[in-house]
Amino acid sequence: MAFTMHSHSGQFCPGHAKDQLEDIVQHAIRIGYKTMGLTEHMPRTELSDLYPEELESDPHASLAELAPRHSSYLVEAQRLQKKYADQIHILIGIEGEWIRPAYGDIVKAYAEPACIDYFLGSVHHTAGVPIDFDKAHYARARDAAGGSEELLYEKYYDEQLEMLRTLKPRVVAHFDLIRLLSDEPARPLQAWAGGRVWDKVVRNLEFVASYGGWLECNTSALRKGLDEPYPARPIAEEWLRAGGKFTFSDDSHGIAQVATNYARGLDYLESLSVKEVWTLERAPHPGTSGEAKAALTEKSVPIAEFRASLRLEYTGANVTGTRR
Repeated sequence: MAFTMHSHSGQFCPGHAKDQLEDIVQHAIRIGYKTMGLTEHMPRTELSDLYPEELESDPHASLAELAPRHSSYLVEAQRLQKKYADQIHILIGIEGEWIRPAYGDIVKAYAEPACIDYFLGSVHHTAGVPIDFDKAHYARARDAAGGSEELLYEKYYDEQLEMLRTLKPRVVAHFDLIRLLSDEPARPLQAWAGGRVWDKVVRNLEFVASYGGWLECNTSALRKGLDEPYPARPIAEEWLRAGGKFTFSDDSHGIAQVATNYARGLDYLESLSVKEVWTLERAPHPGTSGEAKAALTEKSVPIAEFRASLRLEYTGANVTGTRR
């Protein structure tokens, strides 16, 4: 029973994603997905939070488009959930953006509609600067954090803890995204800087485990050139020691990235002695009962069963890509 809990479309994430959402859902069905979490980015609220691609023409217009586009996404997601209900179990979510503490209430407001099943807890900015856009922005974030990678990592995990404490997301997205553009992404954190960064990693993992959140094993790291998915092996091992559960995601930004590197991701989990991954099942499906949110049940999927349902000949399994 293959699935993803993290996905995007060019229709509602223009600029760095591709393809219409319905075309992506159809492709997911074709390659064997039985559950699909739709998680378009929630709107940001300030001009300073826009990405360079959104600032190129008319920044004010770009900002003004975000909320109406999000409303259109919710309408389309519900239509697709109903239309394809007999072929795929569609969960409707959002990727929460944590840029500063004020975003806590904003994320909660966007997660409130009855049609929303869950949200991803994500940190794409540190010290207010994008960390996964390009090397230049990563360097700006490093400087804003105090001038060293050690201080940038420490600030990333401190801001992540703020997000976790405020939101307690059911799914924590790309836990160690900070390593994507690092000068040394495979750096062993346990012995670095006297263990200060590692202590923050463990602290955050223990907090997620304390409220029953999940980490995603996110294979987008592989298509972006990293050797391991998010999270890297030492973090994944610590998460398992804490009794944590993994869900599974492609973090796709278009048809070509659906299930990309899934075989490698499953191999990675099995090398950690992980036997199952977790997803959600909603009732009713499709739709909701009036203004009430659907009831969600946690569902275990054996990796062998997950793997057996995939038709990888239809995927872009060797596609590489850039940012996010």
